[in-house]
Amino acid sequence: MAETFNFELVSPERLLVSETVTEVVIPATEGEMTVMANHAPTMTTVRPGVVAVKTAAGNTERYAVFGGFADILPTGCTLLAESAVHVDELDSTVLENRIEAARAELEGASDEKKTRLEQLVAELTKLGEIVIPA
Repeated sequence: MAETFNFELVSPERLLVSETVTEVVIPATEGEMTVMANHAPTMTTVRPGVVAVKTAAGNTERYAVFGGFADILPTGCTLLAESAVHVDELDSTVLENRIEAARAELEGASDEKKTRLEQLVAELTKLGEIVIPA
């Protein structure tokens, strides 16, 4: 049996997950990151994407996150999300509104901010393709 660790997914609105898990896949800024028990201590930023949580019971739950930070220790992982919902609760209208807001902000933005906003639009679009059926 795989070793377990404590995982919490927290957004400003609520605590979405607080349980013992065997594995968590995080959409870290530098790429997908799998966290397991006894992981080296790490802090990373989280980009918009899907967090996959494999519970000790063997079930996998998926959550859409819209950025944040992950604090990883050998005994646990806490992901502080800017916003997060279970993928079953993700509304395509909400996602489209986020994309449109980022596109609107592009107008008149500095070059540095434009690059970040273009990346955000791409990440949100990819998130929609992953979790919302066509």
